[in-house]
Parts: sequence; C-alpha cells; structure tokens
Amino acid sequence: MVMAMLLSPLKPLACSSPAFSQDPSSYRPAVVLPGLGNNSADYQKLEVTLRGYGVSTVTAKVARIDWLRNAAGLVDPNYWRGTLSPRPVLDWYLKRVDEAVKEAKELAQGGPLSLVGHSAGGWLARLYMEEYGKSDISLLLTLGTPHLPPPRGVSGVIDQTRGLLYYVEKNCSKAVYTPELKYVCIAGRYLQGARLFGNSSESVDSAIPMESLEPSSEVAVINDVGTSTSTMPTLRARFVGQGYKQVCGQADVWGDGVVPEVSAHLEGALNISIDGVYHSPVGSDDILRPWYGSPAIVEQWIHHLLS
Repeated sequence: MVMAMLLSPLKPLACSSPAFSQDPSSYRPAVVLPGLGNNSADYQKLEVTLRGYGVSTVTAKVARIDWLRNAAGLVDPNYWRGTLSPRPVLDWYLKRVDEAVKEAKELAQGGPLSLVGHSAGGWLARLYMEEYGKSDISLLLTLGTPHLPPPRGVSGVIDQTRGLLYYVEKNCSKAVYTPELKYVCIAGRYLQGARLFGNSSESVDSAIPMESLEPSSEVAVINDVGTSTSTMPTLRARFVGQGYKQVCGQADVWGDGVVPEVSAHLEGALNISIDGVYHSPVGSDDILRPWYGSPAIVEQWIHHLLS
C-alpha cells in the first residue's frame, strides 16, 4: 500500500541546529548522497543539523567537476538511443557512496544505516542498494528525487537521463515500508509550473487527482489558499513548468522548482509533500527559500532517522 501525506507550509523562522544532548551513537548513522551537480560541501550545514539531533553523518565525497565523468556515456551508442545503463558510467559515484557507507558502518558498530539521497542521489541510492546490497540499510530517505522516468511518446519531452531512470525502474527493487526497511520519499511544493502558452485555470489537485497517481493511497491533504493557482501564470512559472515537463510530461504541476511532486514519490513508500520547500541547497535561504536540508524543514522529517 502507498502512503502519502502533505504537510502544511512552514512560517519563516530563524533556526539554528537544535541543541540536543544525545550520544551520537544513540541513532543509526546516516550517509548523505549528493545530487547531480552538487558537491559534498553543499551538505555541510545539513551534516551539522543532523549531528545536532545525535545522528552521525557521512557525506559521499563528490566534487562538482566529478560530474563531468558522466560525459563518458556520450561514446556509448545506448546514450543516443536513450537506453543507457548506469554502469560503467556511474561506477565512480557508486564507489564514493560505498566508501562513505564503509565509514558509516564503523560508526554504526554492527548496527544499521540510513541513506539520505538528495535529488539524483536518491535514485542512485536505490541503484547502490541493488548493486552492493542492502542488508546494512534500514532506511532510504529521499529529498526531491526524480524517481520516475518521463512518460514515453509525449511531444517535446526528452529523457534527460538517456535511459538511466528506465533502467532503475525496471531493475531496482520496489519501494517498501516495513520494520526491516523503510522508503520515505519527500517532495517539495515550492512553485506550480505553467504551460508555455495559454493560461492554466485549474489547480494541480483537480488536474491530476492524487488517486490517479497512487491508486491505493491514503492521503491527508491540507489545502493552503496561499498556494492556489493563478489564472495568469508568471514567466517564471512557465519557465519552471518546461523543466517539470521534461521530468514528468506535464508543465502545470506542483514541484520544488526543479523536480515535480508527482515524480518524487514512489509506490510502496511513505510519501510526504511539504509546502514551500525549494529543491537545492545552492540558491536556498533558510528563512525565505528553505530547501529540504534547512533546519526548519529537517525538523519535519528527522523523526524518520530517529525511529
């Protein structure tokens, strides 16, 4: 069964890392997997926040320039066919994750670990678990991850992963929410996109009913008049909408400014949506434009790492 919830928007708060006094060994360590284009330093503040709750944290060592390694896929004919496989193109990233996992296992002293994947780091975490095993993992928590491949046959939509997400969908284990292993997928509702031409006069809740996306969902929805759809979309909404369309096939949906809400959830997982959450630590602001790792937002999902 799919579970989903939508949290009401947060009021801007001046937040700092919580002053908790737990022994860092009280909770399972967490491994943070950076998103596409991000580097390890982007998650330093998140590490501090998690450690403040008593969660020992290791971030996979990734530099921005490392992502240029993915260009190796250009020489693979499957790239141009849209049927690219993750290996060997992404072997470098999986190796960095494995190194971080080994470091975290030393901290865990035989206990389980949590994986926290941001953006592409979420589906790369699923790939890692499939390739390297998941016996030491008890939680996969993803933040703004585009889990689902774009629909085929939609005009103007090009799979930006060139087949990688189709591979993950076909070959990686399905999401579960069990005592042994939990998948928690968090999506942000920062901005609703708009079609490039014309006006959108209906809200995403009426345009794409939650029931149609997640047939067996139990959904708790808290509506907020501050996020209602305008009949006059802004230029920014149209621009962002074109990005959403490349990911999910539709422009006028809610998302975190990069990844549509509907793409960040997985059937079988505990799916959560949080209003007002921006996609990336780069360009974010803890007060005016918080991202998934801002202290006030972490407060909304930290209990999953502590249970």
